[in-house]
Amino acid sequence: MAKRLNERMISMFTAIFGSFEAGIIYAIMALGVYLSFRILDFPDLTVDGSFVTGAAISAVMISAGVNPFLATIVALFAGFAAGCLTGLLHTFGKINNLLSGILMMIALYSINLRIMGRSNISLLNTDSAFTKISGFFERTGMDSFFNSLLSMVGLGDSLPETWGILIFMIVVTFLIKFLTDLFLQTEIGLAIRATGDNRRMIRSLSANTNLLVILGLGLSNALVAFSGSLIAQQAGSADVGMGIGMIIIGLASVIIGEALFGTKTIARTTLAVIGGSIIYRLVVSMALRIDFLEPGDMKLITAIIVIVALTTPKMIERSKEKKRKARRKAEKLTIIQASAPAKGDNHAAIKSDS
Repeated sequence: MAKRLNERMISMFTAIFGSFEAGIIYAIMALGVYLSFRILDFPDLTVDGSFVTGAAISAVMISAGVNPFLATIVALFAGFAAGCLTGLLHTFGKINNLLSGILMMIALYSINLRIMGRSNISLLNTDSAFTKISGFFERTGMDSFFNSLLSMVGLGDSLPETWGILIFMIVVTFLIKFLTDLFLQTEIGLAIRATGDNRRMIRSLSANTNLLVILGLGLSNALVAFSGSLIAQQAGSADVGMGIGMIIIGLASVIIGEALFGTKTIARTTLAVIGGSIIYRLVVSMALRIDFLEPGDMKLITAIIVIVALTTPKMIERSKEKKRKARRKAEKLTIIQASAPAKGDNHAAIKSDS
């Protein structure tokens, strides 16, 4: 019995560790989705294509022997270019925002195939950014230190290969989060936020809303492509179909985070998005541990999570509203009942005087 319990704990820790590691990388993509959907109020479907663009460019460059950190930065700029093109289609081409994203997503599928030359590129026998970071942690003894801590609490049989990826990505993701918070409080950032809230109003103040939309979409897709590049290096391959449904995953992270952690300030909301991404990965990981579910059911699980995340806050709000109405009704009845005897006493006093 004790052995079985220990095996379950080890298996659970491995699943949680992997989910946290993947969630913190996907959080960068979720921050990009947050910029377009929440800040700009722009339903940008370019995400499904720009995510693969980042993965494709970094995979091709790394396979050719280019420094993986340089390849990742180039992928970020490629995503920025893709987002700017979507913005140009919408602002100067006068194409509907949803349709412009769809058109760019379709175009990027062929562009990504051109970049890769084939549908899949393996990075298993190459030097990626994560292999370099893992090597650094191993050489400095940091992996041994963290693994010794796990061994002390009885999880010695579930030691991760490296702690480098998780720690490095926590630092990178929170650095991007803080830079995003700072940018959204600058003059340009405030103008982008105002464009999303009320484009006509900000245009009346002589702001160039077209350029603001293009810049916002460029930054959004830059983060998405950056995340795609990192995911390809973590998974050890880039595939032309790896971006399918990525917009739903990003939205799920944003919605879950906002529902659980709130949106009072920009800093709190971006932190909520990161938390939502990690929780989403944990939920998917736990769901796939159910016997009758298979890895192919991941899209179905994602759809169910999004549906629950969207409907639950509204149901809770409706329940609270019903309680508020019932409370107000009860208070009115109490006031009426309290005032009824007073009126009776007044009538009696008038009769006695007469």
